Amino acid sequence: MGILPIIDESTAELTEIFEDLHAHPEIGFTEVRTAGIVAEKLRAYGVDEVHEGIAKTGVVGIIKGKGDGKQRIGLRADMDALPIDEQTNLAYSSKNPGVMHACGHDSHTTMLLGAAKHLAATRDFDGTAVVIFQPAEEGLGGARGMIAEGLFDRFPVDEVYGMHNYPDGQPGKFAICKGTAMAGASFFDIHVQGRGSHAAMPQASRDPVVIASALVGQIQSIVSRNVAPLDACVVSVTQIHSGSAYNIVPDTATLAGTIRYFKDEVIELAEARMQDLCDGFAKAYGVEITLDLRNIFDVLVNDDSLSDAYMEAAADIVGAENVSDDAQPATGSEDFADMLKVVPGAYCRVGHMGTMPLHNPGFVLGPELLPVGASIMARLVERRLPIGA
Repeated sequence: MGILPIIDESTAELTEIFEDLHAHPEIGFTEVRTAGIVAEKLRAYGVDEVHEGIAKTGVVGIIKGKGDGKQRIGLRADMDALPIDEQTNLAYSSKNPGVMHACGHDSHTTMLLGAAKHLAATRDFDGTAVVIFQPAEEGLGGARGMIAEGLFDRFPVDEVYGMHNYPDGQPGKFAICKGTAMAGASFFDIHVQGRGSHAAMPQASRDPVVIASALVGQIQSIVSRNVAPLDACVVSVTQIHSGSAYNIVPDTATLAGTIRYFKDEVIELAEARMQDLCDGFAKAYGVEITLDLRNIFDVLVNDDSLSDAYMEAAADIVGAENVSDDAQPATGSEDFADMLKVVPGAYCRVGHMGTMPLHNPGFVLGPELLPVGASIMARLVERRLPIGA
């Protein structure tokens, strides 16, 4: 079958949309311009209903098929960018200093717009397609925000699907991991309240830099000595902040980082051990240490049968030889997991040219992905809601 005709004819338009979104990235919950473009395009494509302002900047479109079927399929894309200075030198590189689409959400938005254009034009399905454009996926709780504001109460769906680009240099390769597919994640902040002094008289201090540094090392023992070897867990300290001068022992130090996991009992163990370490260090050094630990992402679990349905739709577009279910679980996280806790569905990844990793200032997305992803999502709706079934 290959790329769907309407989408194929719209490739230049989709590329233009993608490059415009890439050049004007917006951080989570501030995607005002992006959401405005999405709503404008959906209306221009003849989408039946367009709803804006869900979780601040979220947009939902409703597309009714030719029949009177009651089944409803959800397709979701995220819209937010990252706080990164772009270093690609692309002609359409970011015009917003310190903000970049380094994870491909600009392509996700574009592909779902392409799918919506096809579905609204052809209506070759019996039921309803719900296209969901979500804000703030990058750790800011956009999915939870939309759900809390009644996403699936106002726009109920029987199944929901998401897609992510994958910079593996293999354009058109579709991969999915059945079952547990992506890690859950917690973020943490640790505040060490010590006692400052002159750096030449450290005996008068309770040095938070020394304490925080020792704590970083001991936090690594959670994975190496507390979590069972066959249970995956990642604990990373990613920030250390303290001090203001060469000759001052500071009063405070802060640490921040993340925990990734696949089992509830693993995150419960890791969080308990981190609290024990903070309490123990506070007592040992005679300081106050506070731990702020919060869950940000749930574990993403793909439904087995709906993963099969996704692969069948992808095979129609890229060929069965380019479709696999052998993707390994990823320790990265994705807040589409929150939607999958409410509605069954599946999340896939599709390869494209370029091998610079996600979240890198030099990341470049291969635009050949745009009509491929759009066609897969549109075809999925047609397969799941066949006319005359």
